[in-house]
Amino acid sequence: MKLAVVNGPNLNLLGTREPDLYGSDTLADMEQRVSAKAGELGIEVEFFQSNHEGALIDFIQTTSEFDGLILNPGGYGHTSVALADAIAGVGITVVEVHVTNIHAREEFRSSTYSSRVATALVSGLGIAGYVAALEFLWAKKSGN
Repeated sequence: MKLAVVNGPNLNLLGTREPDLYGSDTLADMEQRVSAKAGELGIEVEFFQSNHEGALIDFIQTTSEFDGLILNPGGYGHTSVALADAIAGVGITVVEVHVTNIHAREEFRSSTYSSRVATALVSGLGIAGYVAALEFLWAKKSGN
């Protein structure tokens, strides 16, 4: 099994950006936790982060070889129809992840274009949400 973990704008600032909201865990901490769990489950994982919408779309368009995609679109989830179209276009299982509970924040954050084309949404679990998404994709693929 092969999964992609894609992070959008400002997620490279995890650990220093508004730690009262996003916590003190960094993007590298998340990648280490996901890699450790993936290793236990025999899953190959590729990580990608960009602050640029086009780079995210370009990467997503290359994921048809993957068994699933874990996506934190950041602010682009709320604004980018093009990102949602790319997700729909690749035809793989996508779990959208948000570190914070998007439904408990500003009204504009409570809905994302990308979640409309995702299989599942994990919101508010901190970086543990990425591991939850990984476990969901593994269970879905292995029939558990």
